[in-house]
Amino acid sequence: MAAALRLKSTELSLLDKVRLLNWPFVCIVAMVALAGYGMLYSAAGGSNEPWAWRHGTRLCVGIGLMLAIATVDLRVWFRCAYAIYALALIGLIAVEVAGETTMGAQRWIDLGLFQLQPSEVMKIALVLALARYFHASFVEDITRPAHLIVPVLMVVVPVLLVLRQPDLGTAIMLLAAGGALFLLAGVRWWKFAIVIGAALAVLPVLWQQLHGYQKQRVMTFLDPERDPLGAGYHIIQSKIALGSGGVWGKGFLRGTQSQLSFLPEKQTDFVFTMLAEEAGLIGALGLLLLFLLLMAYGFAFALRARNHFGRLLALGITATLFLYVFINVAMVTGLIPVVGVPLPMISYGGTAMATVLVGFGLMLGVDVHREIAIPRFPMGRDL
Repeated sequence: MAAALRLKSTELSLLDKVRLLNWPFVCIVAMVALAGYGMLYSAAGGSNEPWAWRHGTRLCVGIGLMLAIATVDLRVWFRCAYAIYALALIGLIAVEVAGETTMGAQRWIDLGLFQLQPSEVMKIALVLALARYFHASFVEDITRPAHLIVPVLMVVVPVLLVLRQPDLGTAIMLLAAGGALFLLAGVRWWKFAIVIGAALAVLPVLWQQLHGYQKQRVMTFLDPERDPLGAGYHIIQSKIALGSGGVWGKGFLRGTQSQLSFLPEKQTDFVFTMLAEEAGLIGALGLLLLFLLLMAYGFAFALRARNHFGRLLALGITATLFLYVFINVAMVTGLIPVVGVPLPMISYGGTAMATVLVGFGLMLGVDVHREIAIPRFPMGRDL
């Protein structure tokens, strides 16, 4: 039955699409999100207030949204890719004009019922737009530098707007995700080498443009002990918590660094540290294994897609998930400076969770509609 459905994927009913959903993938997503619920419950000292119940509510709504997105014809997302990118870009401009400022950062738009962080939306919008652009690009197009001007601007403009908020972590993610799409589309390595060389050449100028606290983070990364009670406090406490968890952990609600409030930002940026202290090395590796499985599914979805747009979309979202996990874990373990990137579905944050689940919905949609062929028409011509 499933094979027959795949052969007629362009004529699938809603029930057929639900049957074709990759339910093991959905179960892994739920497992990760429930781990996040447990960590936020623990972060509040064994209470649903103020983070866990909101996380659980957002999880239920987000998974429903994820499944709904997965059943939407992939060609709809192809047609809407540029419009979604434009809306995200308008959101970033709106933040610049009238955004809400919290803790010295202007990153949110107050929509009444909730606050929206457009930079998170841009992480998915950028992947959609680049996948749409490169879908119609052939090998001879990729070799022409003029053909790359438009996608370069698609990446650079939002990166500059995000840097003004300021949000270095998200800017790095947008730049890296965009670079991954360029690589996947077939851009040659030597062009990346030129860009990296140019970036290194202007590094002194970029250093002067960084905010004071951003420079402090880099200096603290190089030598956390230089200010153990100030700028170095976060990473020092994080390393203490990671070490105190040992192999098996101290047990749920028994982490000393987190429960005694030595660990800062335990519900957001440093939630992985709290998990490692309570669940130990085994629990931390178990969570990373779940993330690795999600990435493996992303690669599998891409390989099975018959259309180039679907392949690029699935791989781009998989790359974004990798960046989320890698940057957060490397940050809390002291491998890179602290840049404020949340751990997907574990850290507290509504827009970040919605963004990740929407991305997962698109990945599932690529797999459900993998038999759909999207012709590689010249740019500007719709289906």
